[in-house]
Amino acid sequence: VQLVESGGGLVQPGGSLRLSCAASGFTFSSYVMSWYRQAPGKERELVATISSGGSSRNYADPVKGRFIISRDNAKNTVYLQMDSLKPEDTAVYYCNAARSGWKAYWGQGTQVTVSI
Repeated sequence: VQLVESGGGLVQPGGSLRLSCAASGFTFSSYVMSWYRQAPGKERELVATISSGGSSRNYADPVKGRFIISRDNAKNTVYLQMDSLKPEDTAVYYCNAARSGWKAYWGQGTQVTVSI
């Protein structure tokens, strides 16, 4: 099983990034996919979740209206489009796969830094 995040980097405030998480080794279309983030000295927090079929999406209040989560089950990939980035969005972003009654999986994380 692998979840491999990509797309992180350094961006100026107000800029955009698109994170990707490529999944393999499990039935991707049966799993709820989420993005979490962890800033230095803080606990890991949920950013956004998308249902297995993609019809339902939920966002944490700090990112509502700025981030969009999406998935392509044919490509076994989940995305996080991040716009209007703020310095407080700086964190390591992690991809998570979850299914009721089954083991959850985590990616290794990708660093997002929002700074001048």
